[in-house]
Amino acid sequence: MKKLILVLAIMISGLSFAQPGGKEKRNPEQMIEKQVKEMTTALNLSGKQQNEIKILLTEQSKKREAKRAKMKSAKESGTKPSDEQKAEMKKKMIEDQLEMKTKMKKILSEEQAKKWEENRKAKGKKVREKRKEGKRPVKNQE
Repeated sequence: MKKLILVLAIMISGLSFAQPGGKEKRNPEQMIEKQVKEMTTALNLSGKQQNEIKILLTEQSKKREAKRAKMKSAKESGTKPSDEQKAEMKKKMIEDQLEMKTKMKKILSEEQAKKWEENRKAKGKKVREKRKEGKRPVKNQE
């Protein structure tokens, strides 16, 4: 009887590991809502700030999706960006990041902005560490 229970327990635990893993995909609106909730908790945002940040994140998401669609269509057509185009895209990405940072600082108080920066840096560091460990695959940059 003990052996039967032990075998069943092992089988059940083995089945639980066999379940498909990974995160469920969320649509952009769900991701924005989650991000605003996390920021509200971390930074103690007011209702007005929440709305302004939600608008800002929605705009950013739309821009990102447009860029992603453009890159996908270029990839499907077999067109690869030249080194000059890659440099231009990188420059544009940095400009967009600076613009986002500036807009966030206008919405947040000085103290909130400082904490937001610290949180962003910590999150970025965590992502880089995961990439080093190989937990999150890095896309090929061909």
